[in-house]
Amino acid sequence: MATVTLRAATLEDVPFIRGLTTRAEYAPFIGDSDEATLRDWLHSPAARVLIWDGGDARGFAVFREIGTPGGVVELFRIALDKAGTGRGDAFFNALLDHAFTELAAERVWFDASGENPRAMTVYDRAGCRREGVQRAHWWRPALGRAVDLHLFGMLRTEWLARRSGSDAR
Repeated sequence: MATVTLRAATLEDVPFIRGLTTRAEYAPFIGDSDEATLRDWLHSPAARVLIWDGGDARGFAVFREIGTPGGVVELFRIALDKAGTGRGDAFFNALLDHAFTELAAERVWFDASGENPRAMTVYDRAGCRREGVQRAHWWRPALGRAVDLHLFGMLRTEWLARRSGSDAR
């Protein structure tokens, strides 16, 4: 499995992030945020924008809702520079580790477009639970229709059990 080094994003990373979120092939399953929103997240105590740094940036993720009562953290956006290369598992697991260790999350939740089965496979392999589906919920202009939104989550106890080799399911 690939080694993943995460670092905090900087203003210099904004073009890289926007370059991923505006790719036509990602339009069915990832949203874009303008530069002002990205700058706000970079400076917000309730958000973290992380870069998978392997010399050149390889991917990014955005966590939100940090510091909320109960330790619930949203993993809001994830993208890789080269999807489909088998690196998603390592990146996603590093993000979960970061959430439960560095962000002191008790629960991490996130969603996936029904148009992105590759991402949902990564989430399933990581031991995340599919918690529901919001049918025809998210309008995707590139498709001209709304897509299903699959909700996922993981609790700290489940993450700890997977790290120790047992399964809390």
